Amino acid sequence: MEFFHTPNHKHSFQHNKKRLTQEQVNLLERSFTSNSKLEPERKLLLAKQLGIPPRQVAIWYQNKRARWKTQSLELDYNAIQAKLETALAEKRRLEKDVERLRGELKKAHDLVLVLNQTQELPAHPMICSMFNSSSAEEGVGSSSLQQHEDQVSDYEVKQLEELYACLIGMQ
Repeated sequence: MEFFHTPNHKHSFQHNKKRLTQEQVNLLERSFTSNSKLEPERKLLLAKQLGIPPRQVAIWYQNKRARWKTQSLELDYNAIQAKLETALAEKRRLEKDVERLRGELKKAHDLVLVLNQTQELPAHPMICSMFNSSSAEEGVGSSSLQQHEDQVSDYEVKQLEELYACLIGMQ
């Protein structure tokens, strides 16, 4: 193993390895764009065109594939990060909507209770029975609101909208 670490070998390796000119790099880039895999015939042809050893062409391709993969992963990561941020913003918006709807539901429930208890404004039996049965069926009590915080079905929303419209019409 000491043979590879001798000063003479290091010097001779650095001497044989030439830096590529911009024209050579451009030709390699164009070649890489058309095909990222390097076949032996293509490697020899490129080496001959560029005036460099075939091994240097192979190493350039290997390094380029590694850089390309890293860049691709970064782009994928950024796209996923943007989707995550969008999803989180949507989640926050939906949570606010749920809280707003819960507030409206509480107001509607309180209004129904007031309507049921007062003699002055007769409560509409259909509205009260619909509200009370849907509350019992769906578990919309105050303790179950905490338990089902993230679960609001389309059916519940539709029922609440209908109830709210009916209550607004009664005022």
